[in-house]
Amino acid sequence: MGRRPLAAAAGWLATTVAATLVGLAAIQLVGAGITGTPGGVRDEREVARALASPAPATTTPANPAVGATPTATPASHPPDAGGARRSFVTDGGTAVAECGPAGVRLVSWSPAQGYRVKDVDRGPDDHVEVRFVGTEGEHELRLRCRGSEPVATPHD
Repeated sequence: MGRRPLAAAAGWLATTVAATLVGLAAIQLVGAGITGTPGGVRDEREVARALASPAPATTTPANPAVGATPTATPASHPPDAGGARRSFVTDGGTAVAECGPAGVRLVSWSPAQGYRVKDVDRGPDDHVEVRFVGTEGEHELRLRCRGSEPVATPHD
């Protein structure tokens, strides 16, 4: 074997090693932003603990059209418009709503694992709703104000 093929192979090997090291350094520099979830992945218990407040949770009546029991718990954040802020949980996801002078308003919503948000009406209005769809079916959460408290309502 001559010097030329040997030099070409050594050059190719050095270039490959350099490119690999530059790529690894770039990934290390960017960090978990490419491959991870900001703040990490939380399991169901951690999410429930984060949504819970010091007050005991109250449960609204089951919504037979949805097939899940929305659970309302007072939020730990003060409401923006003077009404109560509540969390509602279904098999399809979670929503936080509050009541104000203009009606009920969805503050936030998040689908459960395996679900996505199909439709959302965030308000403020007389009724707001969010629909979660996944492989296990569809769950619609419809909310309104009763006094200054958001409550889940059956949908027509």
